[in-house]
Amino acid sequence: MTQIHEYYLKMAVDLALKNAEKGGRPFGAVLVKDDQVLATGVNEILATNDPTCHAELSAIRQASQKLQSPRLEGCVIYASGQPCPMCLSAMYLTGIQEAYFAYSNADGEPYGLSTAPIYSELQKPLDQQKIQIRYMPLEQNASAHLYKQWKQISK
Repeated sequence: MTQIHEYYLKMAVDLALKNAEKGGRPFGAVLVKDDQVLATGVNEILATNDPTCHAELSAIRQASQKLQSPRLEGCVIYASGQPCPMCLSAMYLTGIQEAYFAYSNADGEPYGLSTAPIYSELQKPLDQQKIQIRYMPLEQNASAHLYKQWKQISK
């Protein structure tokens, strides 16, 4: 089983290297289901000016489109680098239950490629984080509650 994981990790690293050779950032991802490559992605932040265009998110988007579902249970994702909090959150939101990565935040830190500071920031209570995040409920009557209305619409 380890050989299969190494095979897909090497594929992710190769994607990352090819992306770097084209002027992109050194990140690649491979999303697998039932031992078949479902989707791949590379970091395209510089090409698109989209800060969410990470390799893992690109692979997740492609796989979701291919499967016609936002749920990716049974899928395994292989990433060249340790997933950032955004990508890891997407994995949780889609139901991915396994993730493997070749290079850690510690490996990337000397090159400015670590997201460890973001992980640290997110561990703080909301009122202690650098971004001002405040819960501010709107006054409304019970029948106008957004989530309640959504639940009624989606039945």
